[in-house]
Amino acid sequence: MEIVPETSRDPAQVEALRTAALEYKVATAVARKQKETGLWGGNLLATGPDRLTGAKEAGTIHQYRHLLELGWSRDLRTFRLTDRFFFRLLSRDEDPALLLEFQRAAKTDAGLGMWARNLGREAAAAALARGGHAEDPRLRGTAHRISTDVSAFVRSELAEKPFRKAHGKTVLDPAAIPATLYAIEMLAFMPSLQRERAGFIERLGQYFSTTAPKREYYVLAGEKLFPPHHVVLGDPMHADAQGHVEDVAFAVYWLELLARLGIVRQVVPAARVLARLFSETDNDGIWTPKNLRAVPKSEQPLISHYFPLEGEGKSPAQRQTDVTFRLALIAKLIGLPIEVVA
Repeated sequence: MEIVPETSRDPAQVEALRTAALEYKVATAVARKQKETGLWGGNLLATGPDRLTGAKEAGTIHQYRHLLELGWSRDLRTFRLTDRFFFRLLSRDEDPALLLEFQRAAKTDAGLGMWARNLGREAAAAALARGGHAEDPRLRGTAHRISTDVSAFVRSELAEKPFRKAHGKTVLDPAAIPATLYAIEMLAFMPSLQRERAGFIERLGQYFSTTAPKREYYVLAGEKLFPPHHVVLGDPMHADAQGHVEDVAFAVYWLELLARLGIVRQVVPAARVLARLFSETDNDGIWTPKNLRAVPKSEQPLISHYFPLEGEGKSPAQRQTDVTFRLALIAKLIGLPIEVVA
């Protein structure tokens, strides 16, 4: 519905779509797993079973945002239950229970506990911004603190050399506070904060135009090492000079965030990738690349709430549905004319 201008929306059709979203079996399966505490899976950050943290299923951040992407209304009780927990995370409440999957390990590793609280706070901020709380002063305060830290990193010498050695591995320097996917998603859904921090958003655009490091590295959290799925250093799409990317699913996620930030045309790799993806659409706007044999899959687990949204099926058209929808949404966000055919 976000693609169709409000003036062109048929109220009866909108209501029918909302009902269909509420009854969609993928969404109802997610909702059934929510506990009365508002949490899913007894964890906060997992996108599925995770050996490192012991999570057995996808957690609260993932499932909350998944339901939003599936079209559930933000005022439902499902979200209100979880919002209370998220706002507690923003308040810097030191209750050990808020650490969820990291609670036991943090008892003997204070550094891990601090890292988990900070990342959990960013993830909660992203979810709340996506869930319609962009003007809540509690979220705005958190967003300004996160923006200030990331801005300091982008302008620092650490942005050029953000690594060090630890435990025989290359790790992100603990003093470095780069942007995370959570932080960027939070900013993408806070337009008033974007206006207030316009200089910062412009610097982000310049930074995301730089080539990402090619070396393998880890995030050091206390005494534990984690893969850097959430960290953004330079261009996370790893696009080549012609705008080719290996991970199309992640590319449309990232391009949508940049479009919401108003910088997709200023970020050089993003502009190239977007132009290439648009060039692969047919006269009806359907994404139709050559030799497409399966639904695009992503190597980035943090976007599994976002892509794909359509459940399993046998229709060849499902290979194109999600990317086509996202490209249409991006086009609308950047002001390109969209013709919606009923």
